[in-house]
This record gives sequence, C-alpha cells and structure tokens, in this order.
Amino acid sequence: MTDTLFALATPPGRGAVAVIRLSGPDCDRVLKGLGVGLPAPRQAVVRILRYQGETLDQALVLRFKAPASYTGEDAAELHLHGGRAVVEGVSKALVDLGVRPAEPGEFTRRAFENGKLDLTQAEAIADLIDAETTEQSAQALGQLGGALAEAYAGFRRDLLTALSLVEAEIDFPDEDIPEALASRAGPVLDGLVTDLERALANGRRGERIREGYRIVLIGETNAGKSSLFNALVEREAAIVTPIAGTTRDVLDATLVIGGYAVTLSDTAGLRDSDDPVEAEGVRRARARAEAADLRLWVVAPGDPVYPAGSLVRSSDLCVRTKADLERTDWPGAVDGMATLVVSPTSGQGLEALTNWLAARLARDLSGGDFPALTRERHRLRLEEALGSVRSARQALTRSPEMAGEDLRRAAASLARITGEVGVEDILGEVFASFCIGK
Repeated sequence: MTDTLFALATPPGRGAVAVIRLSGPDCDRVLKGLGVGLPAPRQAVVRILRYQGETLDQALVLRFKAPASYTGEDAAELHLHGGRAVVEGVSKALVDLGVRPAEPGEFTRRAFENGKLDLTQAEAIADLIDAETTEQSAQALGQLGGALAEAYAGFRRDLLTALSLVEAEIDFPDEDIPEALASRAGPVLDGLVTDLERALANGRRGERIREGYRIVLIGETNAGKSSLFNALVEREAAIVTPIAGTTRDVLDATLVIGGYAVTLSDTAGLRDSDDPVEAEGVRRARARAEAADLRLWVVAPGDPVYPAGSLVRSSDLCVRTKADLERTDWPGAVDGMATLVVSPTSGQGLEALTNWLAARLARDLSGGDFPALTRERHRLRLEEALGSVRSARQALTRSPEMAGEDLRRAAASLARITGEVGVEDILGEVFASFCIGK
C-alpha cells in the first residue's frame, strides 16, 4: 500500500500563511492524531492543532477523500500561520505520526499514477509554477488543459486504425474479409505523415517560449554592444569603457519583451587577437551567435563588415549605434536585412528597437496549427514516430507483417509522450525538476 507523505506547499521562510499538504491512506488517522477530527470532505474548517498535549497552531483545515483530490488519494491541507516555529512544530508532529516528507514532484507523480494527469499535463504543472511571462503561463495552461494530449491521442487513433487493417490481413488470411485490406491503410498513413510533419514544422517554438528566446549582440570591438545591452536590460549589467576588448566573455541577462521571455547576450568584440583570453572570448561569441534565434549585428561608424557580417543572416537585424555622433559612415547591411539607428546614450531609437523585437518575437513564437512542443522529449518521440510511419508506408504493399511492426513502434513512441506505456525509465526525469510540495 502507498505510504502517506507531506510537504510544505508554500515557499519556505517567514510568511503570513504556510500550507502543508498531506496525501496517502493515513490522512484521516493523522488528522485525528492532531486533534482535528474528521471534517466533512472539501469544506474548510478552523481547528486547533494539538499533539501530545501541546498546542501547535490554530489552522484552516481541508480534507479530501479519494478519488476527489489532486493525487487521487485521501488528502488534506493544513493552512498554518507562517512562522518558522509553527511550521517546524507541525512538521515534527507529522513525522512522529508516521508521515514522511515528500520527494520533489511526488504529489504530481501520484496524480499521474492514479490517472488524474498524463505526463504532458504533469509537465505543464511544473511549467506553470516556473512561468515568468504571460506567454509561458498561457502555453502551460493550454498544455494542462490537454491540448497536447488531445493532439497525440488523435495521432494514436489514426495509427490504431491503420494497424487494425494491417493486423486483420495478417491474422485472418483465410477469413471472408475484403482483399488487400492492408492497402486501405495507405491513405490513413499518408494523412498521418502530413500531420506529424506539420507538428514538427513548428520547430522549437514551444521550447523557446518555455526556456527563453535567444538574442545575441555581435559586432566589432567598441561598436557599442555593451552600451546597448545595458540600455535594453535597463541596468548597468556590462562594463563599458573606451578600451577596445573590454568584454571578454559572454554576459547573459533575462528580460521580457512583448510578453515573451528573452535571454539577451553581450559578447566579445570580433577581431583577431594574440591574447589567449580575448581569443577565447571571440570563439565563444561566434559559437553563441551561431546558436542564437536572432542576432543583432551592432555596428558603429567606420566599422568593417568582416568578420561580424559573416555570422549574420538576412533575417537578423543591423543596429547602427552611436547615432548621436551624426556620422554616416556605417558599414552596409547584408542584403535584405532590416536596419535601425539607435543611440544607447541619448535613448534615440530604443523604443523603435524594442517594438521591432516584440513584433519579431510574436511572429516567431505565436500561432501555429499544432499545440507547441514544449520539450525536446516530445520532439524526439514525434521524430521517432514519423520515421516508423514512413517505414510502414513503404513496407505496406510488400510486407504487411513488417508494416505492422513499424506501426507498433510508432504507437509506442507516441505513448511514451503521454505516459501510457513504457514510462518507468522517464518518470524520474520528468518529476525530478518539481518543487517539493508538488
């Protein structure tokens, strides 16, 4: 039988209220042991908590009976006064009563194991807790509501339809069934290939919303990258001096633009250097620029086009800094690249730059026909499924047995996303990132 566990569901430390959650078969016994009795399920009551003759707190108590709880088990919540001594006293009493502290994610894991959530919804809870922007919370809420699970269930239904046709021809060759029954699975698989390709075509949109869109400032030394970086993050995060090569390493800052999380990176100026430290900084700058979602090519009057120009693409943005100098000898932008003129010193053009970035983020990260894939785990399983479906389609006419095996592999790949089969090896990875009270 599952044991009973507890955890602090509110942040640790001093506060107005602290909530301790309990889940497991001994919840009723524990409540009696604290002198609470058995309140009616799902009704909040105020009770004095006592243990071994000592008054612990006056608390708001809620009791839940299985399966009508978050975990699907008997559960309870103790809403305490938020002092450290109160929380520690109640926690010690719970341990004495045989309740153990929960591991990270253990409440949500029990909810999954009891059929209250699938794995995509469990992951959405973690994302919702970590959400720092409106778009992150909106994406997590959609996933928690089952948007991804419904899409994957649709793929799986198509797979099972095709597999039933193939299996019928394999298992009942002598029965009175239509000829070439397996070939009828062809159109179903063609449609499924299209759907899976469309889902994967969204790229890493959901991952970038969840983890942050990566924007990198690149350019020559003294182009004004660090000044622009400070202006965008609205604090003196980077050291700015007239000395060329001041920035030696990649400096990251997180900010929100247009409701989206952004990781903005300031990098070393791109130039050849005999200084091994600066040369390493340049190498890291180039590597970060290659991996970025968007590069801001920062240029100042008189800068050469190379080597920064070799890293940018026509979809990036050329930012001409030091506009307050009233110079016109900026290097030309790459063909098709948008260009803005700014001055981090005077503030000229910064609003236009922020608006341009917000529009770009909305273009890259919003919309899409398929709910965004929020984790690499989902994308890899979809790629596996797509490869198996394509293989099944090719094998369909010459070997229904091989096609059937490919379709079973595809179904298993999809099921691993939601946790329907073969998930024990990934459960620890999914729930390890959770906070203790979830």
